[in-house]
Amino acid sequence: MPRAPSHHRFCLACRDPVVVTALLVAVCVTILSGCTKPAPPRALKAPTRIRVAAATDLRSCLETLTNAFQVEHPNFDLLPTFGASGVLLTQLKSGLETDLYLSADVAYAHDLAAAGLAAEADVFESGQGRLVIWVRNESPIDVVKLGAEALLDTSVRRVAIANPVHAPYGRAAVAALEHLGLHDRLKEKLAVGESAAQAAQYVESGAAEVGILPMALAKGARLSESGRFWAVPAEAHPPIRHGGAIHARAIDREATVAFRDFLLSPAGRVILARYGFEFPAVP
Repeated sequence: MPRAPSHHRFCLACRDPVVVTALLVAVCVTILSGCTKPAPPRALKAPTRIRVAAATDLRSCLETLTNAFQVEHPNFDLLPTFGASGVLLTQLKSGLETDLYLSADVAYAHDLAAAGLAAEADVFESGQGRLVIWVRNESPIDVVKLGAEALLDTSVRRVAIANPVHAPYGRAAVAALEHLGLHDRLKEKLAVGESAAQAAQYVESGAAEVGILPMALAKGARLSESGRFWAVPAEAHPPIRHGGAIHARAIDREATVAFRDFLLSPAGRVILARYGFEFPAVP
């Protein structure tokens, strides 16, 4: 008759303290491994932010420059604040925080240095801007053919310009009108915007029939699609010398210098030239 299976060896093993300990350790490891959460992914490095206070005519141009700059520096973000150059200077003197100041008049950048908010060695010139006479596509005025005479068209009730008190393009517009012998005939028709961008809005909206605007705005995607222009001769007004300065309290000076250097590089100048900027051999 066959013998029943024996549990003798199993019982001996159960009484062996080494075996029992090993079994308990194995069970605990199994339980703990099931409760352990996977390690969280490593956090990506936060982008380095470069704050830029810039003249309004640079809006489209600065976007293109930023996109090109980020090809080589993908972890750098530019945070722009736009306004009339003189208004921005006043705000900077009153405590506006920025890393880089880009003005439509390099003299304002020197003023920032004179106020102790930038080193004179950190002031730079970035290019010479141009003025245009701009009309909407819907306008019957043939501005390309008429040139400055377009301002005298019988349909023109208002001519938009930037405020000459604190906008360099506004001062250049007044100087151009005087040079062309049109200021006295048009001074009652001038619609003065707080900045060049606001002057452009006057013409876009129909509040003015024509505008004397920065070429950099006219060549931006928005205005180039919605209107056409005639370039005012450069000799009709004093040079519009764009420039800027690195702020003395720039948070990340190395990043700010990197963007400044790109702006002044051959690649940066190619982009600036696309928006109508010129580069005189002698500053």
